[in-house]
Amino acid sequence: MIIVMKPGASEDQVQHVVDLVRDFGLKEHVIHGTDRTVVACIGDKRHVDKSAIENASMVERVVPVLAPYKMASREVRGERTQIRVGPRQFPLGGRQVGIIAGPCSIESREQILLLADVAQKAGCIGLRGGAFKPRTSPYAFQGLREEGLKLLAEARARTGLAVFTEVMSIEQIPLVSELCDVLQIGARNMHNYALLEAVGKADKPVLLKRGLSATLEEFLLAAEYIINAGNEQVILCERGIRTFEDYVRNTLPLAVVPELNDKTHLPVVVDPSHGTGHAHLVPAMCRAAVAAGADGIILECHNDPEHASSDGAQSITPATLYELMPVLKRIAQAIDRDV
Repeated sequence: MIIVMKPGASEDQVQHVVDLVRDFGLKEHVIHGTDRTVVACIGDKRHVDKSAIENASMVERVVPVLAPYKMASREVRGERTQIRVGPRQFPLGGRQVGIIAGPCSIESREQILLLADVAQKAGCIGLRGGAFKPRTSPYAFQGLREEGLKLLAEARARTGLAVFTEVMSIEQIPLVSELCDVLQIGARNMHNYALLEAVGKADKPVLLKRGLSATLEEFLLAAEYIINAGNEQVILCERGIRTFEDYVRNTLPLAVVPELNDKTHLPVVVDPSHGTGHAHLVPAMCRAAVAAGADGIILECHNDPEHASSDGAQSITPATLYELMPVLKRIAQAIDRDV
């Protein structure tokens, strides 16, 4: 349930409500909006005296939350959440659509710095790059690991871009948090609840990718794990789901973008590279994602896709990125946004 405070409620009056919530054995999440404060309550509500809370000073109303994902729901927070990322504190979830580009895997210092310069020149707000790479085959390239993280940090210092990279285990969180800006949870780990809770205790934004066969509700419940652990900086990423189609690597269901915008206050990012698996489809899906209302796009870009260590087939070239950005800007302006 959520407790809606009246406009002008003081900190002491909000704290009194929080104390009441704790007395009933519930966990509170205080959300400060532009007009009023809301106290979201998580836990077993069977023994809660609703009238005792409703009669507290400056409480406007007590409302049950019907969605199973409580903190991620629009019922709890009507206004969109903006999550600031990187040295320049770009607000994902605001009016401007953020584009994040970079290679699937960091292969060398020369490669990642070159692509960081490309992303900056093109007008991107972030640089993606895998230091730890989960691969289906144990014999495939697994990434440069700690060396890759240090190269990402160097690229960030050079360009000012926000750095996005995947964290695959709880043990990796401290180092990745130290050197990067956004912790990415890959599709394979969307159901790794111990890892979700661990990044929920980290003081870094989290990019949560949808699982290969996850429903929308399962996706939002995974986000709920992170928020419930204490980290409200969750960015949802649609990266395609596994279906019977074989002309694409995954099926990119862009209808999920407006649906998520209706169901949750969290920013929504689209990954058209994994969502299609083919570089020639990426620009069209980028255009469609912006038109559908995505808050950001995260795509793979490589200076030599034919010789990439991973995912070369779905990586666009720098030239394609330069051509794409002004087109996305025009589409965004058509729906009263910007790139």
